[in-house]
Amino acid sequence: MFSYDNIQKLNNLELLVYDYVIKNKQVVRYMTVRDLAAAVHVSTSTVIRFCKKLGCDGYSEFRVKFKLYLNEQCSRQSKDDIEELQHYFKSVETTAWEQVMNDAVQMIRDAKRVIFVGVGTSGILGKYGARFFSNVGKFAQSIDDPYYPVLEDILDNTVIIALSVSGEVSEVIRMINEFKQHNCKILSITNKNSCTLAKISDLNLSYYIEEQKVGGELNVTTQVPVLFLIETLARSIK
Repeated sequence: MFSYDNIQKLNNLELLVYDYVIKNKQVVRYMTVRDLAAAVHVSTSTVIRFCKKLGCDGYSEFRVKFKLYLNEQCSRQSKDDIEELQHYFKSVETTAWEQVMNDAVQMIRDAKRVIFVGVGTSGILGKYGARFFSNVGKFAQSIDDPYYPVLEDILDNTVIIALSVSGEVSEVIRMINEFKQHNCKILSITNKNSCTLAKISDLNLSYYIEEQKVGGELNVTTQVPVLFLIETLARSIK
């Protein structure tokens, strides 16, 4: 619908309509032609010309095609997400993955305590991880505040499980460097093993899922693999 050729045909006023439609998809689908024209501060004739350049006879046909376009995009995204997760779960059925997981499990078994570290969404997952580990009998805590004071005497024989999608969060890296100074073992769970956090860890578990961001900043990459890894580790140390 919004092909390169069609967009190239739009003049400056019609591009304003296009920009508004793309940024307000869910609102536009319920707008009348007058509503859309008023929102963009253009005439209804400009909106009609916009519709015709996209291959529609008028605004009514545009609304129908636009709703179909949105449904198709949503369906395609859901299918892509499911296929990507299926690919991930197939990828962990390897000897190499089992070896890394066995090493991680042994590291946790040998430790007196476990501390999950992460900020934002990773911090929330850290709290879940600490609770899940505690449920299976392994004492665990969670730190989601990068400035939370930690007493040195509780760090003896401790494994830090650091969670971060990008592995480049400065606050998390700073905390991990401090924990390393106290001889804590570092197990990181990141999206890729080429990130800074993975490189400074004793062991890294990476899941390689396509990163998704909203507005170029908010990371909405699926965390299903992280939950899977946390629960698999916990169940394996029982």
